[in-house]
Parts: sequence; C-alpha cells; structure tokens
Amino acid sequence: MSTTPSHLHIAQAWFDAFNQHALDNLLSLYHDDAVHYSPKLKIRQPETNGLIQGKSALRIWWQDAFDRLPSLQYHPTTFTANEVRTIMEYIRKVEGEEDMLVAEVLEIKDGLIIASRVYHG
Repeated sequence: MSTTPSHLHIAQAWFDAFNQHALDNLLSLYHDDAVHYSPKLKIRQPETNGLIQGKSALRIWWQDAFDRLPSLQYHPTTFTANEVRTIMEYIRKVEGEEDMLVAEVLEIKDGLIIASRVYHG
C-alpha cells in the first residue's frame, strides 16, 4: 500500500465501518451535506443520475446495499492521500458475484468527507 500521512486515518476508519456494515460510524465521517456519486447508484436509482446529497440519502443508499448484499466487503489495496483528497483503491467482494476493482476519491474538508466519487475498473 502506498501511503501519505494526511487523511489516511479517514480511509482506514471508512473501511472499518463499511466492512462491519456500521452505518452510523460510516456516516460520522461525512459532512451533513456531502455528495456521493456512484455508477451503481445510477443503475439502481436512475432518477439520481448517480448523484445523491446529504447524510439521509447516504443512509438510505448504504442501508439498502447492506440489506441486499449481506456478504458485501471491500478489500483495500492502495491509499494515496494529501491535505484535501484521499484516493482509495479496493476490491469489491460479494458472494456469488465476480470481484470488482474499484477506486474511490474522497474530498475532505475540516476532517470530514464533503464529496466522494466511485469508479469501477
């Protein structure tokens, strides 16, 4: 894993919360008005065009994923970070599905995620 000290603790806390399906812990890393873009969101909720905003929308999105995919886990491979951004690369694993390579960019301000964008490989 490549590392830079800034904001890596947020990436690690993010993976810990996500892989435990600890929704409140995950949401605590986000600003109240954070935006999130995901190609999977665009497919599951086409009316969003892949973009949602706010913790309540994030809660609904992730709770649905955790309920539908109880085996969902992300295995980190690389973190790169600086003062404003953390890039996380990971492998998405779900029982019965092919593994998927993913990159996610977290924009960080005042210690909270203000925006995240997901890219599938």
